[in-house]
Amino acid sequence: MPATVLVVDDERNIQLTLSRALSMEGYAVETASGGREALEKLAALPVDVVVMDVRMPDLDGLAVLQKARETRPELPVVIMSGHGSIDTVRSAFKLGAFDYLEKPITEKEKLLVAVKNALALESLRAENAALRRAAGQLEMIGGGAAMQRLFDLVRRTAPSEGRVLITGENGTGKELVARAIHEQSRRRDRPFVKLNCAAVPAELIESELFGHERGAFTGAVAARRGRFEQADGGTLFLDEVGDMPAAMQAKVLRVLQEGELERVGGQQTLRCDVRVVAATNKDLQAEVAAGRFREDLYYRLNVVPIHTPALREHKEDVPELAARFLGEACERNGRRAMRLGREAIAALQTHDWPGNVRELRNLVERLAILCDGPEIGADDVVAMLPGARRPRGDRLRAGAAFHELVEEAEREIVLAALEAHQDSVSDTARALGLERSHLYKKMRALGIKRGAE
Repeated sequence: MPATVLVVDDERNIQLTLSRALSMEGYAVETASGGREALEKLAALPVDVVVMDVRMPDLDGLAVLQKARETRPELPVVIMSGHGSIDTVRSAFKLGAFDYLEKPITEKEKLLVAVKNALALESLRAENAALRRAAGQLEMIGGGAAMQRLFDLVRRTAPSEGRVLITGENGTGKELVARAIHEQSRRRDRPFVKLNCAAVPAELIESELFGHERGAFTGAVAARRGRFEQADGGTLFLDEVGDMPAAMQAKVLRVLQEGELERVGGQQTLRCDVRVVAATNKDLQAEVAAGRFREDLYYRLNVVPIHTPALREHKEDVPELAARFLGEACERNGRRAMRLGREAIAALQTHDWPGNVRELRNLVERLAILCDGPEIGADDVVAMLPGARRPRGDRLRAGAAFHELVEEAEREIVLAALEAHQDSVSDTARALGLERSHLYKKMRALGIKRGAE
């Protein structure tokens, strides 16, 4: 299936010239004569690359680029301009443009090279994302203060050899933090091995950690290396360490103190060089006070404490997380590309997320599967997420620019007035003290298509 290129220019002859050049190279070409039409086509069609003029009468190319990046951050956009200044070029690249072409484009090779390179970069990004998913190494996301503090701790801690204790609620990404520490450490080329202490029966956890010799117990038909041996030279991630049986805590403490272990049923002492990163959703200090967790093991593990914040503590990251999860869910489930509407994102931010990022990921996948799209609305979110609501009254939203908040408020006012007057534009205009023509213009600007005389 050929890649689809969207050509956006208000001059018809330029549209035709560029479309012809791209079609002759085997690309599928869509065109738009303005910024708003371009956004509509991006919402409805599986576009791979955009080639777009800066100067357009209804919505300029930089504004379209900014809006497109909100819902399709990976989409490569090539900007064109015949009146380009250094400031325009700088602004385009700051907003995420892939390339810049000066008009008139007299050499079609420049256009073809830009499109080819954009597709190659996107292909590489998709391949890298697939490899990360296959390896279970999803990157941490978040631009808010809470996540930036977490990233800073990881950056400072990773190059050291200090043991790390990661605490936080379920679903906050403790394993992602452990993987990030390993990937940024000097041990990155050695194994990253994990064990969920809560998922292994008490009678088997010693064998899982230290391995066993043949005949050590019923069913031990061959010798087996444990997780400490498997992680030699690398990192061992002990998840839910607060659920480790008391008898095993003493044996783990010895390994941490001496760097030595024996397999179950074995006599040989084995040396191991392992950095241990542990995680728990429990309050280990309270567990120590209650006698359920060894105090000396707690202090051995808790050299560097790192706390993963609950999602309710950094709701400003919900839009970026949701957009990433939606793209992954659509790809995984074979759905056409979808996007979250502005009101849907605002509704997501009203929820407290007791299940944290895991709950958000699951909800977004449910929306991707059950919604028709291409845009997911606030009603879809509210219907599938008990506790979410349409935000009203409080207009302040983290990360939103003033003009966006004003536009949202105007849209709500106009929609409410139309509903109160049975979609009569004339009656609504009188109620709002506006000329009917002014109200029509306002509705078009806000993307409101309902209404009658």
